[in-house]
Amino acid sequence: EQGHRPMSVDARARMLEPADRFEEIVFGLIMVLTFTCSLSVAEADRAEVRTMVVGALGCNLAWGIIDGAFYLIGSLVERGRNIKLVRGVKRAAGADEGRRLIAETLPDAVAAAFEPTDLERFRAVIAALPEPPERVRLEKRDWLGALGVFLLVFLSTFPVVLPFFFVSDLYTALRVSNGIAIVLLFAVAFKLAQHSGLRPFRTGAAMVGIGSALVAIAIALGG
Repeated sequence: EQGHRPMSVDARARMLEPADRFEEIVFGLIMVLTFTCSLSVAEADRAEVRTMVVGALGCNLAWGIIDGAFYLIGSLVERGRNIKLVRGVKRAAGADEGRRLIAETLPDAVAAAFEPTDLERFRAVIAALPEPPERVRLEKRDWLGALGVFLLVFLSTFPVVLPFFFVSDLYTALRVSNGIAIVLLFAVAFKLAQHSGLRPFRTGAAMVGIGSALVAIAIALGG
């Protein structure tokens, strides 16, 4: 819970919010499902299964790196915006200008609900902060967050492909693999719904349906 934590120029209160973790796991699952669901059990042999597994692992490895890089870019942009706000408020010509700068950064509905006294409290807190750094730099928490993104995307591949290593019958392995993917999609959506105040079972079932549809679309488009 955010509570009344003082404002700072840090890009993120936590390295990965629950929604971020949900997004990365679902993305990884959908990517690996585009490989497993495109496998023709009737025609495939062990060599083709190995090719599929290597392809799925390689794809999620690449996308994990790409998503991690985008996380770092997003952290830089967000921290830069925060620094710009702090610097603008501290150098504002007057209190009115400082409050205006703060209001412009808030969602419209939130800004409309704030009284001038609320904005003034924010302005006073920001004005009292130390002078922000001249250059925006990545910090240790940013690199750890990017590593977390990479691991979520990449490691989400393994539960889905493991049956192909341990189950000799390809038909059974594919069914077990699909079952694991469905359970994981449901579970992560269930947890996100609990965190967000949504209906867990309905959200989990909807995520399974949406994930299945996205996989079908990706396969149909050659993804």
